Amino acid sequence: MQTIKLNNGVEIPQLGFGVYQIPLNETAEAVYQAIKVGYRLIDTASIYGNEKETGEGIKRAIDEGLVTREELFITSKLFILQAPESKATETIEHSIHTMGLDYLDLYLIHQPYGDVYGAWRAMVAAQKAGKLRAIGVSNFKAAKMIEFIGLNEVKPQINQIEVNPWNQRMEDQEWHEKFDVQVEAWAPFAEGLHDLFTNPVLAEIGEQYGKTIGQVVLRWLMQRGIVALAKSVRPERMAENIDIFDFELSKEDIEKIAALDMKESAFFDHDAPQQVEWFMNRMVETEK
Repeated sequence: MQTIKLNNGVEIPQLGFGVYQIPLNETAEAVYQAIKVGYRLIDTASIYGNEKETGEGIKRAIDEGLVTREELFITSKLFILQAPESKATETIEHSIHTMGLDYLDLYLIHQPYGDVYGAWRAMVAAQKAGKLRAIGVSNFKAAKMIEFIGLNEVKPQINQIEVNPWNQRMEDQEWHEKFDVQVEAWAPFAEGLHDLFTNPVLAEIGEQYGKTIGQVVLRWLMQRGIVALAKSVRPERMAENIDIFDFELSKEDIEKIAALDMKESAFFDHDAPQQVEWFMNRMVETEK
């Protein structure tokens, strides 16, 4: 597995396995199977409600000798309600304990709302204490990220954002590279929206190499130097998604993919008033 060195020297696998929306009763098995086929980066979050099950899959893989803890790169995230400094400190400890681990390899502020500065102080302290190897943010647009860097002594190592053929984030990536913050892509397949898995341009590119559309998309992200998260509960699809390091897209292929960019989210805009309202309502519901 290829790795990328973050701005604090920690190396992260470039392709990972995400557990968002995997049913609770399938999560432990999915994580175990992902590790078995070769994934080393596993991504979850407190709001997903499956940290315990993710930890169970990790423990099984380690207990069976498939991998050592040191070979894995485990990520979790802090939700809006947990952002005040004291709550963030408690949540970090809770996530580590719930997953049955001694530390996390990466911890992210999940959304750009609430007391992100208080949360960051707690995360910096936990990193200094050896509980978090790397820290970062998620869903911060480039302008917000630049402001965040300017107001904090420790800069994020990663920003996890939506990147896919419909929302390619080329300019955002340039700003991240300028400030030495690694881009990590969630929803690289856009959850199949806009008929991604039958797109004729992507299909034609894949046919040249005997690869699927999903493999083309992941390879495109690898060549851009982006860390990507893929998800599936089927072992054969997990193995397919990781089988992307034996071919390389041409300049012409990349230009064809660039022409697909709609320059807008396939899901929602984090700055849209209705979306912020939705997150705030969810925060209140979660608190109840």
